[in-house]
Amino acid sequence: MTASRYGHVFAALKDGCPSAWVTYTQHPFVTGLGDGTLPRAAFLHYLVQDYVFLVHFARAWSLGVVKAETLDEMKICASTVNALVNHEMALHVKTCAAEGIDEEKIFGAKEEVANLAYTRFVMDSGLQGDFLDLIAALAPCCFGYGEIGLTLAVNATPDTPYADWIATYANDDYQQVMIAVGQMLDAAVIRRLGPDYRQSPRWARLQTRFTVATELEAGFWDMGLRGT
Repeated sequence: MTASRYGHVFAALKDGCPSAWVTYTQHPFVTGLGDGTLPRAAFLHYLVQDYVFLVHFARAWSLGVVKAETLDEMKICASTVNALVNHEMALHVKTCAAEGIDEEKIFGAKEEVANLAYTRFVMDSGLQGDFLDLIAALAPCCFGYGEIGLTLAVNATPDTPYADWIATYANDDYQQVMIAVGQMLDAAVIRRLGPDYRQSPRWARLQTRFTVATELEAGFWDMGLRGT
């Protein structure tokens, strides 16, 4: 199993869908961010949709507070909501404002089908399932952006116009939040499924949640590219 800075459970889930993970994290949209070739129209289309996505994503993390069994789980979920609403979404607002798109407009933007499919899948995972179902569906976005940010921070061309986006996910603030989430996920899975969690009857369902969310992430990049 490949080691990960975000914990053992995430590493196991990622190893369970290697092809989907590569498609997501090495998508042409991602490489375009790194080398600066991504059309600006595609980036802005993605950014508006991602803002709408983050509204629902924050609500899903809020549901994690409800589903949690421990105080630590509640604290991590609450701090993640804060990071999403008060920090990550701020980049979207700042970038869109520079293009003449105000926050009210992006908040009220019509959701693309790919956005609807992804956000409702995550919410359904939490509403129909338990805490682990919810976090398994949330994990690809959280940890995937962390991996993408770190990779692009090393490999991106110096003059890419998307340096601010890359820095948001590569910086220590985001990385520390994700490390904390990974530690919480490890503890949550062991608490509920035991140390041999991969042998649990529950594991296959968690893997499916994670894999589908990963595939929906790649679909989100596809949606961004269609905005050119």
